[in-house]
Amino acid sequence: MNKRTYAGIPDQYAKLETAKVVLIPVPYDGTSTWQKGADKGPEAFLDASENMELYDIETDSEVYKEGIYLADPVTENTTPEQMVDAVHSITKKYIHKNKFVTLFGGEHSISIGTIRAFNECFNNLTVLHIDAHADLRKAYEGSSCNHACAVYEANQTTNLVQVGIRSMDVVEKTVMNLDKVFFAHEMAVNQYWIEDVVDQLTQNVFITFDLDAIDPSILPSTGTPEPGGLFYYETLEFLKKVFAEKNVVGFDMVELCPNANEKSSDFLAAKLYYKMLSYKFSSVIEDEDEDSANTHSPFNHLSKFKDHDQYE
Repeated sequence: MNKRTYAGIPDQYAKLETAKVVLIPVPYDGTSTWQKGADKGPEAFLDASENMELYDIETDSEVYKEGIYLADPVTENTTPEQMVDAVHSITKKYIHKNKFVTLFGGEHSISIGTIRAFNECFNNLTVLHIDAHADLRKAYEGSSCNHACAVYEANQTTNLVQVGIRSMDVVEKTVMNLDKVFFAHEMAVNQYWIEDVVDQLTQNVFITFDLDAIDPSILPSTGTPEPGGLFYYETLEFLKKVFAEKNVVGFDMVELCPNANEKSSDFLAAKLYYKMLSYKFSSVIEDEDEDSANTHSPFNHLSKFKDHDQYE
């Protein structure tokens, strides 16, 4: 039986040796506290991706031809801590292979391991956290590897910039860097919020995208939907600017909680993932911002590695 490929792409574009992109599924849902089902997210995302047109109109590109390798899923779920360690180890392995590494969860706790790996490999890293929730608890329900703690460590060790936040506990305010938090209610009345966010980013950016950042009117299938979220085209405008002006070194996407009777959320996630790849590799986006035309060349990020020589 042939191994499944991302979006059903031909095998010639799905080989690890030649692919520029690696996609790691992490079907984990060990700590979510309301609706369960995020462990089914990667499968629903992959199913939707197989029914998606692979030509992107906006960028006039077919980014799958850069090569996208679908890695084996990370299935470690003995404890949250062991899952985080497994994600960290596997993510770092593919970064060291000089791939553009992406992950699809699963709940947001997977990002603890992902961010740790990227921060160990890239200098002066910004974690761009797009989410409805602050996820800044030091520990929750007895573990620091809970989905409610997804970016606590990143807040201590990286330049954390948070976008779309509209739900949090008061204790999170005590550790939050308010200068780098963009609350949804303020974004709604600030026409320059995109520029303001980009101003807070360093050159190397890792994006962790919790799908509940999107408004539930267009993406209801998530574990903790919150009203007042981002809409599709403003999200694309924002991401396009980040990819054009900064060196995005990788990203993860989490918290799709599929519903058998509602497939549009799965499809939105599939399209959004593919859009992000299209922005990363498209010369069209580069041409629109010539000053940063080389900042997101597929392998430009290699020069920003920590201890780069050991990876050559």
